Amino acid sequence: MELTIKLFEEWMQNFSHKIHDNKQYLNDLDDAIGDGDHGSNMVRGMDAVIENLNTKNPGDITDALKLTAMSLISKVGGASGPLYGTAFLEMAKKSTQTTDLNQLLDVALQGIIKRGGAEIGDKTLVDVWTVIIDKLKTSKLTLEDIEETVEKTKDLVAHKGRASYLGERSKGHLDPGAVSSGYLFDSLLEAEG
Repeated sequence: MELTIKLFEEWMQNFSHKIHDNKQYLNDLDDAIGDGDHGSNMVRGMDAVIENLNTKNPGDITDALKLTAMSLISKVGGASGPLYGTAFLEMAKKSTQTTDLNQLLDVALQGIIKRGGAEIGDKTLVDVWTVIIDKLKTSKLTLEDIEETVEKTKDLVAHKGRASYLGERSKGHLDPGAVSSGYLFDSLLEAEG
């Protein structure tokens, strides 16, 4: 599938709505294993993304991705801003060569892994992105697939981020970054409609 500017803007609009609707839930999840502000941080970031996409009217997909990356990096605190920002920045760089969504998501994931140093099983958004990107390539991704993938982070022990300070006590909690990543991919499915 090709990532067009129309699809991308709809995707970000959907994501922003989901983040707003679940702000308190994301904060509550983060409260259990982190700083308690993931929802608030993501709302601030997505407000900036939507405002910039609407006012700056990017001319092509590369500009739209770059604008999104910069908005998230400058507005979202904690680890999430740099991680999400890096993902969109890597997509922006790659989009000068291809607009194939699978290839763009591949480089986004590589950027996240490089920036955060997390791997599969560390109870981070890497656990969600890796599985979902594989599914997108090989079959039809469903909302159930996304929900199931996010839910699996609950039983993991955190090895990265603030949650890692809790060690075994991080088990039994959903990772807020994994949950917001679930919303990101839910939003993509809705935009593809």
